[in-house]
Amino acid sequence: MTGAPGEAGPNLPVDPSAVVAGARRVLDENWREAGGYTVPNGVVYPFQWLWDSCFHAVTWAVLGEGDRARRELTHLFRTQTPSGFVPHVDYEHDPRHHAAFWRREGQSSITQPPMFGHAVAELHRRGVAVDDLVEPATRGLWFLLRERTRVGGLVALCHPWESGGDDCPRWDHWCPGGWDPQRWYDVKGELVASVRHSDDGSPVANPSFVVASCGFNALVAFNALELAEVTGDVVLADAATELAAVLDDRWDPQLRTWVDAGDSADGSGRVRTLDALLPVLVSARPDAIDAAFAEMLDDDAFGGSCGPAQVDRREPAFAPRTYWRGPAWPQLSYLCWVAARRVGRAELAEALGAMLVRGATASGWAEYWDADDGTGLGAAPQSWAALAAVVAAEEMAQA
Repeated sequence: MTGAPGEAGPNLPVDPSAVVAGARRVLDENWREAGGYTVPNGVVYPFQWLWDSCFHAVTWAVLGEGDRARRELTHLFRTQTPSGFVPHVDYEHDPRHHAAFWRREGQSSITQPPMFGHAVAELHRRGVAVDDLVEPATRGLWFLLRERTRVGGLVALCHPWESGGDDCPRWDHWCPGGWDPQRWYDVKGELVASVRHSDDGSPVANPSFVVASCGFNALVAFNALELAEVTGDVVLADAATELAAVLDDRWDPQLRTWVDAGDSADGSGRVRTLDALLPVLVSARPDAIDAAFAEMLDDDAFGGSCGPAQVDRREPAFAPRTYWRGPAWPQLSYLCWVAARRVGRAELAEALGAMLVRGATASGWAEYWDADDGTGLGAAPQSWAALAAVVAAEEMAQA
């Protein structure tokens, strides 16, 4: 798949204004006015997804659409339980969709990375009112920090899908006999059944999936710190800092990655993946930060013209065009770009941002793409590819 007419290929310069305009077209196409949210893709993903909507809200705010950004998050929190759990999918217009699979109607029974802390902070930075969004976002983070089971001091996952990286090689420990798409799908269904829920239906543990993902924990800590910057919540900030400190103890200088805690710690929890480098968002270790960023740009590791690959090329599991086994993902490239900006690495941020923009445009705004040539993969157009507009808008502001 190639970019739309007038948009750049992976080796051509990109017009930032064209990127912003293209992103707006994608979001407009997938916006659902009746509900007040953006679907990832109208055919493949016709519902509201948690972390997708948080990225959509950020992009809407950057595009000057503060009302749509607010509505996106307001609708996201409508399914939140009293304890703070936010389901990862809202099946509002077809409540029985996948009801048998999730063992409930209307929403899924697991969550996703709580990107609403970052989304609220970004809206606030751009002058969008967030007073009514702070309380549900805070409860959502405290649910994970206080109610969710811990593994090795880190917040546990209840299901692989909670990480956002459905078929990531880090979960291969739970697919004995070698990873296979159909066998793994069956295992994921079994793992839904073994999730333990609290009285209000919130997922708190899974005895069949004992793991604490470094990537997921980095996003919990990062989003808590982001929200605390808006609210001045010292208790939340301290909890995030403590979590980040535990994460830093999981850094392996030989592998140059963070290692998951739990049953996979001596196996697939050590596979070098891009999501496992997300602790750069919160790490206090200069050595780990330097090494992680170097890996992102190294062409023998994660580096690619159109974004860091999701799996290190030296790993046996690397497959450049297989779902969550190697392609570049826009939301991960964006988070790496944010991380570089947070630690003042301007040249690195520029390089990562350029990768994201090239990939989004070359792929035709796809769900994910080949990290080397930008060939679009998955659903297209996919709304979170519009994150490229955040980078492009920043370029335009600095011009």
